[in-house]
Amino acid sequence: MLRLSNLSSLDHNSKISCTAENIVGGKESSLLLDILFPPKITKLSEAIPDHHWCIPFSVSGNPEPELQWFLDDEVVTEGLYIMTMIHDITEREYHGCLQLDSPTHFNNGRYRLVAKNEFGMDQREVEAHFMHKPIEGLCLHFVIVQVYVVVGIAAVAFTGFLLMLIILKFGGNSKFGIKGPSSVISNDDDSASPLHHVSNGSNTPSSSEMGPDAVIIGMTKIPVIENPQYFRSTNSLLKTDTFVQHIKRHNIVLKRELGEGAFGKVFLAECYNLSPDQEKILVAVKTLKEASENARKDFHREAELLTNLQHEHIVTFYGVCVESDPLIMVFEYMKHGDLNKFLRAHGPDAVLMAEGQTTRPVELTQSQMLHIAQQIASGMVYLASQHFVHRDLATRNCLVGENLLVKIGDFGMSRDVYSTDYYRVGGHTMLPIRWMPPESIMYRKFTTESDVWSLGVVLWEIFTYGKQPWYQLSNNEVIECITQGRVLQRPRTCPKEVYDLMLGCWQREPHMRLNIKEIHGLLLNLAKASPVYLDILG
Repeated sequence: MLRLSNLSSLDHNSKISCTAENIVGGKESSLLLDILFPPKITKLSEAIPDHHWCIPFSVSGNPEPELQWFLDDEVVTEGLYIMTMIHDITEREYHGCLQLDSPTHFNNGRYRLVAKNEFGMDQREVEAHFMHKPIEGLCLHFVIVQVYVVVGIAAVAFTGFLLMLIILKFGGNSKFGIKGPSSVISNDDDSASPLHHVSNGSNTPSSSEMGPDAVIIGMTKIPVIENPQYFRSTNSLLKTDTFVQHIKRHNIVLKRELGEGAFGKVFLAECYNLSPDQEKILVAVKTLKEASENARKDFHREAELLTNLQHEHIVTFYGVCVESDPLIMVFEYMKHGDLNKFLRAHGPDAVLMAEGQTTRPVELTQSQMLHIAQQIASGMVYLASQHFVHRDLATRNCLVGENLLVKIGDFGMSRDVYSTDYYRVGGHTMLPIRWMPPESIMYRKFTTESDVWSLGVVLWEIFTYGKQPWYQLSNNEVIECITQGRVLQRPRTCPKEVYDLMLGCWQREPHMRLNIKEIHGLLLNLAKASPVYLDILG
């Protein structure tokens, strides 16, 4: 028997060899020492952001230590969003991290790691800070903005006062006027279509533009900022010879209600004498609840714009019916409804979502998801070419037809059916903040680049089978996350190439984001890499 003494954990896995020999020959045998020793935490570092937040650690011990985490002396309950991950094991040293998926200010604090086995225990602590508390953080973040806003208002008021004195002094009976190019000001009326053409128009602002149009975040009022990038755009789609098709009331037969929004209701209907090839076709009709003069003007302007939008991935607009109230817009009907419901119905949680359904539906494949994504990107390339800014791009505002045909279109149903996707600001304004970039949340700036950000979120929705972005956070926490530079984590089913594309859409600086044509080209190439089988629709 060989007796060894004064051994330590450093001797673990050491090789011991024994050689025996005589005049006939020799024999050798060896073994590795298995040293039992108590745990030792050799490293516990500050939290680092990666695909997930991670508090790295290294622990040695034999047998394998049991690990337990405490946050401010309270036991951390591990689960889907907080878990201990071991990435590597080297000679009874365990390297890993406490992984936190989208932590909030509730996760801030002092983290203590306790490692124990039958021979002893060890513990170490580290402070971790993930984000500020919502109201306090936002007040600090925007206090400078408030000062500039107050100074700016005072300067404008003083200038206006001087101008009025000049007019009173020199105006007399002569006509005195100042005329210049109009600005693009966000219209926050819920009844307005989220498809917005950026154009020069009348210098007289509408009633919605004259209102107190500002975002309230925490205790800070953020004013609406003009969109300088589109200051010189001309209304190329509002042509003088635009012909909006008028459909007779008796040719529209309502079948059933599809949804309701702030503007009115949406119905499935049959429309006669619309197509020379068919006696009647199914359509979706959007009704206008309010019939004021301003609402009618907006209605006719929107109809003219939609008439000139012709693309295979934009929902077709057929015409209007204005014979009597309510005013009606007629669109093509997409059989499988909005894309968000479609994704959920063909995802892993479909049985949970479906009422009374017991059979598991066919899940969308990765190639089918790419097929859906490239069609939406194609529609957005077209809108950008027409100088349109959508402002509310999301899967709820895309529709699915036969053979997995997807088109962009919004009938306003989302304001009612998907009310939790919108954040009510200052009374009547509803903002889809979970799809908005920092500049849109803080300064109400909407551009083609802000649509690119939203497209990245749409890709995330597609590859999570319709989950709500930041579903584990409140609206105030989402605002905090986005303005602090946090982004959504990579979905489990998402290829790295697609997540890299999402990250390209979520660059904080708008000019650093991917170009919409680049996005479409990348998605098209990825979609072509494998065939798309469309039998999922039956």
